[in-house]
Amino acid sequence: MRLRGLIWLLVLALLYPVMPSQAWDAERMLAVARKLSPRAANGVQALQPLLTQGLGQNELGQLQAINQFFNQRIVFRDDTEVWAQIDHWASPLETLDKGQGDCEDYAIAKYFSLLAMGMPVSKLRLVYVRAQIGGPNGAVQAHMVLAYYAAAGAEPMILDNLITDVRPASRRPDLVPVFSFNSEGLWQGVGPQAEGDPTARLSRWREVLAKARAEGFQ
Repeated sequence: MRLRGLIWLLVLALLYPVMPSQAWDAERMLAVARKLSPRAANGVQALQPLLTQGLGQNELGQLQAINQFFNQRIVFRDDTEVWAQIDHWASPLETLDKGQGDCEDYAIAKYFSLLAMGMPVSKLRLVYVRAQIGGPNGAVQAHMVLAYYAAAGAEPMILDNLITDVRPASRRPDLVPVFSFNSEGLWQGVGPQAEGDPTARLSRWREVLAKARAEGFQ
């Protein structure tokens, strides 16, 4: 009987695999959004079902869903227009509140949303790049994207507000990486990890980490 019971437990585990637990505080997220504005609350009410559905998706599906959500919902605007500042890194709920943001805001919102779906931090990096805008003869400007690594050393997939689809880095010759970072590390270009805590090197990143966690994100 004991062996038969164990076999049934194994069968049930295969038929009904344990779902990863959500990595966000739904009540806190909605409460903070409601304090910001009706637009922020509406944004969170649209985002949270997507985060829940993402728990059962493969990682490529998660990337595509989150990339599409923010690219469609947020209108690109410079920080000077949105915040009357030269450079402001908005938290995800601040971006949903404004309905507008620049490249950093898109990348940050996508990063924390994917973490909320259970994506490991080690697979995501925010990447500062030099982007060639407008084709081979276009102007080069500073830009930020989000990179996903399926495994250590794998070619990254790029989530960007400039294009609608998620593409491998080899299909983005317009982007030249300068440095990248996440909650755990800082990298120069595509080289080895730099020493030290990334939050100590990037004061705006430290601030946005604190804001996102206060909003209920991981």
